[in-house]
Amino acid sequence: MSSNEPEGDQRRAAPPAARIVRPYALTAGRTRSVVDLPLEATLRLDTSATRRAWGEDLQGRIIGVCDSRSVAECSALLTTPIGVIRVLLGDLVQQGYVHVQATITENSTDDERYDLLERTLRGLRAL
Repeated sequence: MSSNEPEGDQRRAAPPAARIVRPYALTAGRTRSVVDLPLEATLRLDTSATRRAWGEDLQGRIIGVCDSRSVAECSALLTTPIGVIRVLLGDLVQQGYVHVQATITENSTDDERYDLLERTLRGLRAL
């Protein structure tokens, strides 16, 4: 045996291959949300969502992080593509578990605009 070869049990096992789940598998092939969800839209949980037991699947994890956060922040926190988050959030909105707050309008105050920009930047930085 040459001095460059590892001996018996000292060989390193190859690390396990990463498991990749395609986004369309998470959304049942859907690419569009049933609800228009801008990146900056702020989300609020309905009381019915807090009374229900959610599993550890992606929809349950979304419920766990989405209250008082933007769509972009949810995507960043869950390290999940924004398209997937939009589709699944759209389902939750349609089912009444999540409510979407209005985004900036012409009647919004400077403080509301500044707060929205700060939250959006935090979400983008987390990506």
